[in-house]
Amino acid sequence: MAIPQHTIDQILDRTDIVDLIGQRVKLKKTGRTYSGCCPFHQEKSPSFHVYRDKQYFHCFGCQANGNAIRFLMDIDGRNFVDVMKDLSSQTGIELPKDNHDSKKLLYKRIANKPDVEKKVQAKTHQTITQTTSTSSDATASFDPFEQFQNSDDPFASFEQFSDSSNEPNQEGNLYDLLENIAQFYERQLPHSQTAQQYFKQRGLSRDTIQYWRLGYAPEDWQHLEKAFPYDIEGLRQLGLIRTSDKGRDFDLLRDRVIFPIRDAKGRVVGFGGRALNDEIKPKYINSPDSEVFHKNQLLYGLYEGRKQKAQEWLMVEGYMDVIALQQYGIYGAVATLGTASNTEHLNILFKQNSRITIAFDGDAAGQKAARRTLEIALPLLNDGRELKFFVLPNDHDPDSLIRREGIENFHRLLQQAPLLSDFVFAHLSQHHDVTKPEGKSQVMGELRQLTELLPKQGSYRYLLQQFFREKLGFNRKWQPQVSNDASLSFSTKIDAEEYVIAILMNHPYLYIHFEPLRALIPHDHLLFKILNIFNTIFDELPEDIELSQYYVLGGCAAYHHALHNILLQANVSDYTSSPEQADKLAEDFSIKLQYQYLKQRLKSKKFTDIAEMRNLKHQIYEIDRKRSLTLVDE
Repeated sequence: MAIPQHTIDQILDRTDIVDLIGQRVKLKKTGRTYSGCCPFHQEKSPSFHVYRDKQYFHCFGCQANGNAIRFLMDIDGRNFVDVMKDLSSQTGIELPKDNHDSKKLLYKRIANKPDVEKKVQAKTHQTITQTTSTSSDATASFDPFEQFQNSDDPFASFEQFSDSSNEPNQEGNLYDLLENIAQFYERQLPHSQTAQQYFKQRGLSRDTIQYWRLGYAPEDWQHLEKAFPYDIEGLRQLGLIRTSDKGRDFDLLRDRVIFPIRDAKGRVVGFGGRALNDEIKPKYINSPDSEVFHKNQLLYGLYEGRKQKAQEWLMVEGYMDVIALQQYGIYGAVATLGTASNTEHLNILFKQNSRITIAFDGDAAGQKAARRTLEIALPLLNDGRELKFFVLPNDHDPDSLIRREGIENFHRLLQQAPLLSDFVFAHLSQHHDVTKPEGKSQVMGELRQLTELLPKQGSYRYLLQQFFREKLGFNRKWQPQVSNDASLSFSTKIDAEEYVIAILMNHPYLYIHFEPLRALIPHDHLLFKILNIFNTIFDELPEDIELSQYYVLGGCAAYHHALHNILLQANVSDYTSSPEQADKLAEDFSIKLQYQYLKQRLKSKKFTDIAEMRNLKHQIYEIDRKRSLTLVDE
């Protein structure tokens, strides 16, 4: 059985590789990854890592690596088709029921036209055949519809776009047909002054229009049937042709500017159409879902952003916002396809970067959409992921805001977008008087409902609760943020290891970031002893952040004198005043120390095994790459 690539991609997107591998291998959360002993070779210390964001596994010992499919094939010795059948049943995505690679992508190209049109089509085929050796301009000048359309019609310069040969009764491919339709709409744009004026008023340059392949759908109610007379079945499968109650066929998109929609591989899979007359409703129409087009699994601008190697990703509302931002040099903007954002959309973005921003209008509708997105996003916020909310001024979208503020101020506003923790606090506290005990209690009650949506494994839910308690005055006095780079500005009286100990005492659940250090730090160091204690008691930590702090202090009582001195000198609260800041700080220190000790091990050890040395160098390379990514994120 041959399985189309888009089906394989869908199945992988819906498969959680951590859950799948976790059924076979005992995994523990270590920073942004999950680690365990490799199932493919014998080892005592874990070198097998699973990356949820990338849906990928890698063993630094034996170099085994791959996705969920490869893991099941290797672990069970099964073939590709057997594995795909299992994953298909688990994800609910149906596999092709025949042996053709793209059966559902094919359609019959059949001529079913009146005699007069058949004669025209025959003449078209004859002319194209005769001019195969001539220039494309000569071919483009031929008008197959001149017998029944006037010379002012935009089709007068239209070149036949039908797939390959014009002979009927052959099979067509939906992807090829979509590409041909996109080219057709592009060719129609110069024939509509109104469409050109619309793009001009929106400030789009000629290069931008060409880059996004923008076009125009003519007013003619049956322009696609005339342009693609043999491809009616394919047009129906794509939903671009509809049938009225009276049985008359008509085109879905008419007298609209056209936005071709591309999938992650750059293939045209659908179209968005915007009415040129604001009185026409709906203003925007998208192609319906089809075998190749699934709105809930696509983001407009994702392919283009990846092509431009975007580092930061911003989810906005509409196509024009994405295009305008790209024209100003902001390449990571994406938009949903006329649907509300969902978990698949957010997971797609988190696969690009662990830190994403979502833009919302500042009005009541925008606040409602933000709350809905918040509830969708919370279950996805594994440790290391960060979500920011860019609340736009009233009556502004990103396009209009960047025109008013200019690119530099827009960047500044975007960078100042509140983190999820700040946004949630502002959102919950705006309806309650937090100066009164009753108001504080109501805010904390609503917070508990939200934090229940967060992943149970990880530190974020506990950090968020602590953040709220401090902001509401339950614990020590709230202190404002003073620096985003604690690793450079903390007290010089203590070293990095001692500062890590201070972080652990204040935020026990951040241990998951530091666990990899146990395999690297010398056993006589205090941090190694503290980490060993954490490894023993971590699963028993109380959920309440204050109780967990007391629990840890009790577990480390044997070292209370040393801990007392460290805590006096380390101003951890200055640099962990938000959950995201605390998480980022822990991640930075963990990476810094891992790199430091791996380099020391490489310098001091005499290797008798070349493979061991290569493995160590590879670990250093991976940690150094993480350090580089951290600098980019900052």
